[in-house]
Amino acid sequence: MTVRDNAIPVVDTDITKELDLYSGTKIVSEDKAIKMTRESDNPAIYTTSENSIGWISKNLAFSNLPGKIELFKNKLKFRELTKSIFPNFYFKSVGVEDLKQIQFSELPVPFIIKPAVGFMSMGVYKVSNFEEWTNTIDSIIAEIDQIKDLYPAEVLDTSLFIIEQCINGDEFAVDVYYNSIGEPVILNILNHTFSSDTDVSDRVYISSKKIIESNLEEFTGFAEKIGNLARVKNFPVHIELRRDNDGTLLPIEVNPMRFGGWCTTPDIAFLAYGFNPYLYYYSQKKPNWSEVLKGKEGKLFCVIVLNNSTGVDADEITSFNYEKLLSKFEKPIELRKIDFQKYPVFGFLFTETREDNFIELKNILNSDLNEFISTK
Repeated sequence: MTVRDNAIPVVDTDITKELDLYSGTKIVSEDKAIKMTRESDNPAIYTTSENSIGWISKNLAFSNLPGKIELFKNKLKFRELTKSIFPNFYFKSVGVEDLKQIQFSELPVPFIIKPAVGFMSMGVYKVSNFEEWTNTIDSIIAEIDQIKDLYPAEVLDTSLFIIEQCINGDEFAVDVYYNSIGEPVILNILNHTFSSDTDVSDRVYISSKKIIESNLEEFTGFAEKIGNLARVKNFPVHIELRRDNDGTLLPIEVNPMRFGGWCTTPDIAFLAYGFNPYLYYYSQKKPNWSEVLKGKEGKLFCVIVLNNSTGVDADEITSFNYEKLLSKFEKPIELRKIDFQKYPVFGFLFTETREDNFIELKNILNSDLNEFISTK
């Protein structure tokens, strides 16, 4: 309804035709969208799916937008971009065909390996010893076979990987847009919680009054440094970062042209705090956090990603018991079911949880979700 009620133009692509948008939505032809971009220095563009990056690369090549996107989407280019502010950060690129030729003794154990162009946690592994390394190579090759056709190369490219030093400390996800003069505006901050030191999944993200208030100023400065290097304007991003043990903030990655994937983190901001992050971007508005956070004490607002961690192939799963899942939470806000035969995720759950009932979040963190599936 946001695009319809605010007359935000939607490009009439083949995918758009399949979306069953509300009657009255302002649809513009691809030619019109290209013309609008030519006539504006920094048009406000948002993509609900990274699959749209391919359309931008093909049709808006005359603008600086594809190059700006590539600075962030390609993790190697991003590390090169930010080298001046993180000079001691170790990273190395390697083709998938060369993984077995790497000298393990030369790598900074523990380390993270992931696709240079990736999405969610697909193809991401943490390696702490040589035995894990050999197992990881086998897992990467097997996973590539499973996910290679899920997304276009602009979203997920498993031909090239990046090896990075492991960043310790608390992890956060931040939805930000750079406004028309390049200033960062933070729209949400979430703590990415893990079940263990080896966990690299996307299971639970938590936003709260405490999380936002204690990090807002520092994360705004962090986003400003990156924005100054990239020189972006009217540019939405989803930043993943960690605060190292000595207090240093280090970026994991910055995802361009969108906030949290699958419309997750901006939607929990709306459900929890009552403002529309998408509209704030298009209207160049900033949240009045002192007002927004009133009455939110002691509450945790969560995005729960129901990735298929069962170890069971989707073809062998006949159903997922969503009712049983909902019964595990004191206040589910919204459940979005996903076709788990097509994507490696059962759905997304938005919840409100009291701080003193964190156990329900810990339980879903530790669950492999086998308790909710039926198999052939």
